[in-house]
Amino acid sequence: MGHPGETANLRSQLDPILPRHRDLHYGGEWHAPQGGYRDTLCPATGESLGQAAEANAADVAAAVGAAHRAFKEWRRVKPLERAAMLRRLAESLRANAGDLAMLDAANCGNPIQKAQRDALTAASQIDFYAGLVTEMKGETIPMGEGVVNLSVREPYGVCARIVAYNHPIQFTAGKIAPPLAAGNTVIMKPPYQAPLSAFRLMEIVGGILPPGVLNIVTGGRECGEALVAHPLVPRVSLVGSVPTGRAIMKAGAERLKHVTLELGGKNACIIYPDADIDKAVASAVNGMNFPWCGQSCGSTSRLFIHESVYDKVLAGALEAVRQFKPGIPTDMKTTMGAVISQAQFDKIMSYVEIGKSEGARLVCGGKRPEDPLLSNGWFVEPTVFTEVEQTMRIANEEIFGPVLSVIRWRDEEAMFEQVNAVEYGLTCSIWTAGLANAHRAASRVEAGYVWVNNSSQHFPGASFGGYKQSGIGREEGADELLSYTQVKNINISL
Repeated sequence: MGHPGETANLRSQLDPILPRHRDLHYGGEWHAPQGGYRDTLCPATGESLGQAAEANAADVAAAVGAAHRAFKEWRRVKPLERAAMLRRLAESLRANAGDLAMLDAANCGNPIQKAQRDALTAASQIDFYAGLVTEMKGETIPMGEGVVNLSVREPYGVCARIVAYNHPIQFTAGKIAPPLAAGNTVIMKPPYQAPLSAFRLMEIVGGILPPGVLNIVTGGRECGEALVAHPLVPRVSLVGSVPTGRAIMKAGAERLKHVTLELGGKNACIIYPDADIDKAVASAVNGMNFPWCGQSCGSTSRLFIHESVYDKVLAGALEAVRQFKPGIPTDMKTTMGAVISQAQFDKIMSYVEIGKSEGARLVCGGKRPEDPLLSNGWFVEPTVFTEVEQTMRIANEEIFGPVLSVIRWRDEEAMFEQVNAVEYGLTCSIWTAGLANAHRAASRVEAGYVWVNNSSQHFPGASFGGYKQSGIGREEGADELLSYTQVKNINISL
């Protein structure tokens, strides 16, 4: 794919579905950015996929103004009418899921084989929240004769959502549903590294909602900081890294903004001696999200194996890991894609060197693939370290790459201490046939989302979020919808 002829073939393949608009979309129209343009790239080849708008503070102010004006009318639209529009949006997503997946495969490096379900997941999320619009209920409180006291839930206004690059269309489309269902207007900031599917999304659904209700601004740090700082944006949410989350929390505090954060993880997969070994091995490898090169906040990147089954589990895991072969993401046969950028590639490779220098044993991967067709892209082989101690950096810091650390355990109490030693607390996968083990472990691990005899799956209505530095608030359930409302108490003397 790195050769000129193959590059031309990729561009030719993408041309029918590439977005024709690369500007900002707010107030129902496309606007040329005052901040200018920049190139967006294909991680698999390093080539340009064309320009993308770069919003500056003035662009953000214009978008916020449009969203604020639209909010005055949108909040008055009846909930069931809002739901009907959201369902139309979901239908459009489903109808164009293949094209959107191909754009993400080219622009962020996820293999098309897996990426094609992302738009469908977003559509399901939109339908889920469309079905909850009548559940934003208040309460009545008895006050005695002659007095009625009730509470109602009302929207905040303009809500900013900033999302990560590992699932561009899934996050960009799916995350608009809760605030819109609650009657807010939305300014979505798609991932800086992979904005193409967001442009295409607005070409597809731009006429479904009233002008200004859904707005897309693309850009880097200035764009994000302007969104968080704007006084007419009372509600901000992020899917991203811990450092970015801390920066948003700090900036939001200046105006007491309502902030939710879905951040990183250094998640554990725990295998007990009585686990179904074959299923546990498959789930441990699946939990690493190797197709996305481990670029997932929920990846179970620390594998804790009891010493009595250590050799068997490790042998099975290595065999399964080696089945993942990095390849061109737009090829349906590819099982593992490319890392998002040169910077992320360099970070991952630096952690490989750190692991070796700390004394961990590299038993799989740890380098760029030898295939010359992948030489121009940012590819990393699936990587496994054994003889890892919890004190090592590769066991404590989020790498956000295809690097699995394997840790042997004997004493359960000591194992729990190691599992909980990190600053993160997003997910955990526990494998055991014993009910007592399952309940004890689930109660002891410090994580917001726990699987027992499963991994990696999300379920509609089950709230997702983390403990400790993995975030604030919960998403994907009814809690998220209610988080986009504020409660007003009304006391009436008759």
